[in-house]
Amino acid sequence: MFADTRLAFIGSGVMGEAIIKGILAKGLIDPQRIIVSDILPDRVQELQRQYGVRGTTDNSEAARFADILILSVKPQVLGKVLRELRGKVAEDVLVFSIVAGARIRTIARGLGVNAVIRVMPNTPAQIGAGMSVWTATSTVSARQKEQAQAILSALGEEAYVDEERYLDMATAVSGTGPAYIFLMMEALTDAAVHLGFSRKMALDLVTQTTLGSVLFAKQSSKHLAELRNMVTSPGGTSAEALYQLEKGSLRTVLSKAVWAAYQKSKLLGEMSEKEEDEINGIAPLEEKL
Repeated sequence: MFADTRLAFIGSGVMGEAIIKGILAKGLIDPQRIIVSDILPDRVQELQRQYGVRGTTDNSEAARFADILILSVKPQVLGKVLRELRGKVAEDVLVFSIVAGARIRTIARGLGVNAVIRVMPNTPAQIGAGMSVWTATSTVSARQKEQAQAILSALGEEAYVDEERYLDMATAVSGTGPAYIFLMMEALTDAAVHLGFSRKMALDLVTQTTLGSVLFAKQSSKHLAELRNMVTSPGGTSAEALYQLEKGSLRTVLSKAVWAAYQKSKLLGEMSEKEEDEINGIAPLEEKL
């Protein structure tokens, strides 16, 4: 599938490295067919030493190398990167973006290309347990989609959606989701310490309970409410605890948090589109999703 394919990474942050690590762990491609570009020479050298990939500080050099160009830069520098690379990406190159909030329209117009895949990964991808939601423009070939699916499967699980609007939704649920889980775990750990456990033991209890509950839910065919009821005896400790959580409007607060993240994701996308509209000389997108 990747026999003659060369990958270029523009940006080498946490998620970019996670993709490199996942690809190489699965043996999908030879490391010398991967090039990483980063503004920091030390970071490039670190990845070269650790993974055996090629490296450069010149984004244009990386773009010329690529059959698949993976954008993994911070949203705030995306405009600069797109302007730098415009006209330097071959027409048959697949552009693969994991830039948070950046719309396909922005990527396509910014680079002057049409074959674009947009992905919303999450941080557990760093250990091969991620959830990636992705979509593609109609010009992306069947082979390119298979390659994208293989790359994302190396990071955990993946889900393809037909419409880009689901990416903003995924950002609020799976993309931001680990932050909700970590906050809950932190609060539960603090509560355990308040009861009298040591910090280490409290964290061990919370971590294993969370992991076990997730695995149990994933393997079970029961509704989450049924699983919750299995732990909740009438008049028992779980019933008392759940009463306090419901009384504190946990569901409402969580729903509001997800909605706020969704609105923020949409706003970031609109801002990136506006920035590109202000750049002179950019041709309109030639095809729609």
